[in-house]
Amino acid sequence: MNRRQDRAEGAFIGALVGEALGVGPHWYYDLEELRRDYGSWIDDYTKPQDERYHAGLEAGDLSQQGWIIQKMAEYIVKNQGYEIDTFCQMMDEEILPYVDVQPMGGKGGYTSQTMRDVYKARIIDQRDWDNVSSISDTTESLERNIPTAIYYSDDLRTLSYKIAENTAITQSENITGSLSVAFNIVLASLINGEKLDETLSGKLMKKVHSKELPFFAVTSENLGTVMVGRDVSSEEGLFASPDALLSPSYMARAAQDQDIRIEPAWKVSIVYGMPCAIYHMLPAAYYLAARFKDDFESGVLHALNGGGQNQVRAMLTGALIGAQVGLSSIPQRFILGLNDKDILLKLAKSLASHL
Repeated sequence: MNRRQDRAEGAFIGALVGEALGVGPHWYYDLEELRRDYGSWIDDYTKPQDERYHAGLEAGDLSQQGWIIQKMAEYIVKNQGYEIDTFCQMMDEEILPYVDVQPMGGKGGYTSQTMRDVYKARIIDQRDWDNVSSISDTTESLERNIPTAIYYSDDLRTLSYKIAENTAITQSENITGSLSVAFNIVLASLINGEKLDETLSGKLMKKVHSKELPFFAVTSENLGTVMVGRDVSSEEGLFASPDALLSPSYMARAAQDQDIRIEPAWKVSIVYGMPCAIYHMLPAAYYLAARFKDDFESGVLHALNGGGQNQVRAMLTGALIGAQVGLSSIPQRFILGLNDKDILLKLAKSLASHL
């Protein structure tokens, strides 16, 4: 396996490890209650408590969103890429029958807001796929497209358009779309060997100005002065500004600045917020992935122990660190404890072999 494929597999498995770690202690906003039920430090897969989220799953299982990521990867491998018509067909046949309009229903014991909205629009209201999206501001589409980012990591422009299109099917809010595409551009960049540091955003901004990345910008690189005399009336960009590409380097800078300390690191959840919205999730994941860029275990466990929407925080952190260290550097105990590991490892290899 070459190094790039190792990082691609690490991104995929890292995301699923983080997702499965969150199955037990998911959505505790009362940290004292979390510590009472799971101890002072959670360091492995756990079983959900009765009558809580994902009840009935076992330690090491994926919940519904992890299963959807798996289904997306299987779809991309089978079809050798993403196309909107075959994706919608796959959703109709293989995913929507297993979700629900009730929050505590569906595969895995919980159906997310985005998928509930899609289910209602598509199954109950029988709308066309052109009219099922909602204004949900959470990370479902971002998560679903982690395999898309891996598959198209050698072509960031194509990646951007594919993920923007796929996100808009289920989530119509522009900021959610911008942040979802930006995260997956960062993930692909890490697979390609870039560093999650204070220089990354500047490199991505250069790609904006060279039109490799379809974000709209009127300033010079790194938010310099407006480019006087430039005619922008005919220019097009998927999103109103490239600001979503700038956040990662600010978070990385904060993680490395000796005058800025979040101790212990799990308290990043308090600094950036515990709720589910995408604008709470991404800063925390970027911070932890930059701070623990060589230490997968510490990064995902601090993401997990911060409570709140810790499942997504651990998933996104796991993907970003996995893309930096590679599958070969994810601790074996996390891989061995992941249920269906043989299927998932084979899928990771198939997804990365495209590279």
